[in-house]
Amino acid sequence: MTGPRFRIAPSPTGYFHVGGARTALFNWALARRLGGTFVLRIEDTDIERSQPEWTQGIIDALAWIGISADDPHFEGPYFQSEYAAEHIAAAQQLVAGGHAYYCDMTAADVEARNKAEGNQGYQGWSRDRGLGPGPGHVLRFRVPAGSTIVHDLVRGDVEFDNALIEDFVLLRGNGSPMFLLANVVDDMSMRITHVLRAEEHLSNTPKQQMMWLALGHEAPVWAHLPLLVNEQRKKISKRRDKVALEQYRDEGYLPEAMVNYLMTLGWTPKGDEIQPWAQMEGDFLLEDVNHSPAFFDLKKLAAFNGEYIRALTVDQFAAACRPWLLAADAPFPADRFDEQMFLAMAPHIQPRCVTLADAAGVVDFLFLPDPVIDEAAWAKTFGATESVAVLRDSIVAYEAVVDWTAESLKASLEATGEAHGLKLGKAQASVRVAVTGRTVGPPLFEALEVLGRAETLRRMRAAEATLA
Repeated sequence: MTGPRFRIAPSPTGYFHVGGARTALFNWALARRLGGTFVLRIEDTDIERSQPEWTQGIIDALAWIGISADDPHFEGPYFQSEYAAEHIAAAQQLVAGGHAYYCDMTAADVEARNKAEGNQGYQGWSRDRGLGPGPGHVLRFRVPAGSTIVHDLVRGDVEFDNALIEDFVLLRGNGSPMFLLANVVDDMSMRITHVLRAEEHLSNTPKQQMMWLALGHEAPVWAHLPLLVNEQRKKISKRRDKVALEQYRDEGYLPEAMVNYLMTLGWTPKGDEIQPWAQMEGDFLLEDVNHSPAFFDLKKLAAFNGEYIRALTVDQFAAACRPWLLAADAPFPADRFDEQMFLAMAPHIQPRCVTLADAAGVVDFLFLPDPVIDEAAWAKTFGATESVAVLRDSIVAYEAVVDWTAESLKASLEATGEAHGLKLGKAQASVRVAVTGRTVGPPLFEALEVLGRAETLRRMRAAEATLA
């Protein structure tokens, strides 16, 4: 695939972060629209924390949001650990070119010298000592004098004073490469032309740009995307926020809704915010990305998801809900689930679901031997004398209903309520609690129609007996 080359480079040390997903989508949109390539590189050099299952988790999470290895624009995954020889070779090239030198000072040595001289940080003390490689010798980059200007497509030109950047380490004392070196060499080897990543990496960019130039390459196009923040306007963190993309998937968020919402974090689609991927891909430009922090609003994400759920056909909605309806932790036994009953209720519960996982809790009373009673709802409802009378008389009326349809059941209960001086909204509470166990839920009369005459009356009589 010719054209520009983009990449994401996650570490396989945990769940896939929603911020990483947003970055991946921005890269993916540009790679596809510009006829380029999206490269997945797994930065797995943290041997103790990297796990194969996390790598597969990254691949699966990307596939869930539509970034698939089957697409011709996709390349990888590559693994950083397989390129150690190239990292070492690049380090030696920097030494040969006078851009790097060895240093034997330990962290304690640096601290002691700074204390004696009143400085902070490493002051380049080994630059002219002529040390070679050896046990405990780190390799440091020789930061040039002057300043470094990073041309950023989101933030404009950002200037860094090189005097404030200490000679950073390229190779550890055991000879293994540091992240900054490996990252740059891998981008060069994979011919990456555009580096789109989170704002938090901006401070590393002047160091990386120095290495690109010292190794004889032109720096890539840089673009640092706005931070994602929570409602306290703090950077979202896995320690205090829900940031795992897989968690949203498992809770029943639709991938189309998640993709649409993530694309709006730092970029505003033309027209309506809710729009298909094809339109966003065609309109997305880095120059339109805002550099202000983007609020990861859980309520707005839920609203997006609700819109996408309502846009499904009833059959699509029912099929999408099946994993949660048949899950081991569903609120009813799997062998009691009835596909046709759920299909009959689906049009009535679909508008009320924020996530697909909500469906099981909304219809659980249909598939339980007896409803789970909300004690507070029971006490409040049947604490009124007329509610008990309405329940008793509704049983008699429902026994006589000829057509067991929502319309007939509604008309019957409306008449019963009027006989007791109650409007339908008040009258139906006693029937709803008796049959479903709670005061809120899907449309009552449609639910009674689906539940059937025999089961509805059995539950109402059981409630009457309990009250007696």
